[in-house]
Amino acid sequence: MSLIKWSPFFEPFEGMDKFFDGMPSNPSRSNGLMPAIDVYDSGKSLVVETALPGVNPKDVELSINDGVLTISGKSERKTEVDEKDYYRKEIRSGQFMRQLALPSGVQTENAKASFKDGILKIELDKLEEPKPKTIKIDVK
Repeated sequence: MSLIKWSPFFEPFEGMDKFFDGMPSNPSRSNGLMPAIDVYDSGKSLVVETALPGVNPKDVELSINDGVLTISGKSERKTEVDEKDYYRKEIRSGQFMRQLALPSGVQTENAKASFKDGILKIELDKLEEPKPKTIKIDVK
């Protein structure tokens, strides 16, 4: 007679484990690369930077739609090495995309982008904060 381990907590979830095993851990990464970004306030503007080493700036598209910045493009590696000859392959190539919801206090019309040493830098001017208005009350 063989013993069967009984677990009252996990038995109802066995089917769920099998279902989730077939899914990618991060759906946004499954179709391509997702470059890391840095976002910071430079005082007068919001700056978004992403490292895109080896990417031709002509292969990068930027768009802003409904307050969402989209960075997309493709990275190509042209090597003579056959796939089966790799010991380790960590450098990825292919399509990439990254989206970022922008805060409401930035101007999207005057966005500027530059590409230097593999770093894409996007600058978005901040809106001027409304200054409080003083109203003089006439007393009669």
